[in-house]
Parts: sequence; structure tokens; C-alpha cells
Amino acid sequence: MQEQGALITDDAVVFGILMTILALVFTTSASKHPFWIKFYKVIPSLLLCYFIPGLLNTFGLISGEGSGLYTMASRYLLPASLVLFTLSIDFKGIIKLGPKALVMFLAGTVGVIIGGPLALFVVSLFSPDVISGTGADEVWRGLATVAGSWIGGGANQTAMLEVFEASPTLFSQMIAVDVIVANIWLATLLYGAANSEKLDKWFRADSSAIHKLKDKVEKYRDSILRIPSTGDTMKVLGVGFGITGLSHLMANIVAPWIAANYPDLDQYSLTSTFFWIVVIATTGGVVLSFTKARDLEGVGASRLGSVLLYVLVATIGMQMDLMAIFDNPVLFMVGIIWILIHVTIMIVVAYIIKAPFFFVAVGSQANIGGAASAPIVASAFHPALAPVGVLLAVLGYALGTYGGYICGLLLQWVFHL
Repeated sequence: MQEQGALITDDAVVFGILMTILALVFTTSASKHPFWIKFYKVIPSLLLCYFIPGLLNTFGLISGEGSGLYTMASRYLLPASLVLFTLSIDFKGIIKLGPKALVMFLAGTVGVIIGGPLALFVVSLFSPDVISGTGADEVWRGLATVAGSWIGGGANQTAMLEVFEASPTLFSQMIAVDVIVANIWLATLLYGAANSEKLDKWFRADSSAIHKLKDKVEKYRDSILRIPSTGDTMKVLGVGFGITGLSHLMANIVAPWIAANYPDLDQYSLTSTFFWIVVIATTGGVVLSFTKARDLEGVGASRLGSVLLYVLVATIGMQMDLMAIFDNPVLFMVGIIWILIHVTIMIVVAYIIKAPFFFVAVGSQANIGGAASAPIVASAFHPALAPVGVLLAVLGYALGTYGGYICGLLLQWVFHL
């Protein structure tokens, strides 16, 4: 719809608009003017980087659907940013974060699995057509594809499409539910990240391990910090995009080979090229963290990684069309209740085990958003924490097909009640 009616369709122009938005947001957020200081105490800068492009897409000024910028950012800029973030990774520090990160991730997975069937049942109480009307047999099949996406990612969603055989028309509607609801939740998490200290007090959480990791990384950065030369910056970008190129090269060999020889491994997302790009890029950064390349942090490796990630945030934001909610409001109601059940379970578990909000946010986004956005949420707390989001998101790929399949069976059970 927006691809046809968008005012601006040239990606070069759209990219220029997105970069201008990012520049304005970060210029004003660094301003000492009283208005901007008060403004950014309420509205996190990262949220604006995401939300303003969403508004431009919603009102038809640009087209997220018709643009190739998200594909570019997710395939080129995301892997490079993962490399630059993991160059100075502190494995010992991450291990000291303890098991709560894994517990919260699994709580999020359970929330998705049981949230879908419960949401479908609740909506059916005041809108029976959702399970008994014309085409109702298709609804649960379509929702199963959302479950695959919200636990793993696009590959898992496609797997559920094949398993439960949802119609193409319904699948397109489910993609809208997936994108809109997930992006609204991402915006909520970015807002929460800016107020994490207050939330940690409510959870009665001990976030000292997280703060120690941030402080340790900052001290290390200060010890090697120097003014970067043009050569230094080129080295950083060369490493980031060099490993990205290598990850594409290897992924384009590994994924098709596995698909041809071991097609059953599709259920683990091992036939997904994007999966291997993320894994190989992250692994490359981890390996380099044991070499002298680690010292590139002193000339702004993670800072440049953040720049690349913010561009990704803007391209994710331009995928959001708030008006799509009115196309099929019942399905969106299912999606909203579903995500609320997921959130409720995570909050209850976090309160019981006294987990910091960081684990809630990253554990949730590792499920709902996957590798493309989990590092964004983690880095909203601190760039040093981005690898935690990556590691949990990769775990989501492994569980996505299993969780989506179980959720699909439960959705079918609700339909036959």
C-alpha cells in the first residue's frame, strides 16, 4: 500500500532523511538547553531514532515495505556492528552475570508458547468468529507462524508456515501483526531501558554484576583510549566489514550445503543464510578479541559499531505502519494480548528471582525480535552488553521451531474447543 503511495521512493533520498533524523536526535540529546534536557529525561533518544521513521512510513512519506534499506542494514551493518561490539568482549564478565539471563530468556519463550493459545481463547470469548467464522480454521495456522517468529526468527516463521500450511493471504496479515506488535514492544523496551534503575528497585534486583561489567569495560577503554587517525578508523571499518564479507562468503556456502545434504536441520534454522551470517560475524569478533585487534576499542570500535546499529534502528522503525492495525483489528487484538501475557510471565519470574530489568528486556527481545534487535536493546543499557543480546538471540534460533510447533498444536486445540 505504502510502496505505491509513498511520497519518496528513492532509497538514496530516504537514507539521507534517516541519517538527518539520527543527526538531529543526537545533536539535541547532547544539547545543554533546558528544554532538551527535560525532553530527553522523558523520551529516550534511541526511541526517537526508531519512532520518527515509523511515523514517516505510517503517513506515507516513505515506504518501509518498498525500501531495500532494512535488508542492507540487517545484512551488512548489523554483522559489522556485532564484530565491532565483540572485539573487546569480556567473557569472564558475561559469565559472572549468572544464570538469570538464561532463566529470563526461557521465561520469555514459555510466555510466547502459552500466550498465543490464551490470547486466542480470550479474544474468542467476545469475538467468536475468530475461531468459528468463515476462514477461522486458517487463523490458528497463521498465528503459529507468529510463534515461530517470536521465539526464533524469519527462518522459524517460514518453517511454521510449511508445517501448518497457512494460506498466503492470512500469512501476509500475520506478518503485519508480527511486525507492528513486536515493534511497539521494542519501543516500550527502549523506553524502559532509559528508566532501568527505577524498575530494578521495584524488582528488588541486584544489578551489581551488570554495573561491574560496564565499569570494567569502560576502564579498559579508558586505558587504551587515543585520538583516532584516519588510518585507525579505516582499520576499524576494515575489520568490521572484512569479517562481514567473510561471513557472507561462508554463509552462502554453508547454508545451501546443509540444505542440500541435511534438509532436516532446517528445524534448527541451520539452513538459514542470515543465521550463519550472524553466527560467523559474532564468532569472528570473539576470535579477534583474543588478538591485538582488541586494542581497536581504543580508537572507537564500539562507537562506530553503535553508529551502524543506530542506522539499523532507523530502518527497523520505517517498517512500522500503525494504520495496519485497522486492517484486521481482531488479529491485532490477539497479538496485543499475546505479548501482554508474554510480558506478564517475564515480570512475575523476574520479581520472583529478583532479576534486573536488563535481563527482562534482553531476554524478551531475544525471543520477539531475534538477532536484529536484541543487541539494540542490550546496547541501550550499555554497548558492552550487546554481546549478551546476540548470544541469547542465537539460542532463540535453536528453540524457535520447537516452540513454534508446540504453540501451533496448542492453538489448534483452542480452535477445536
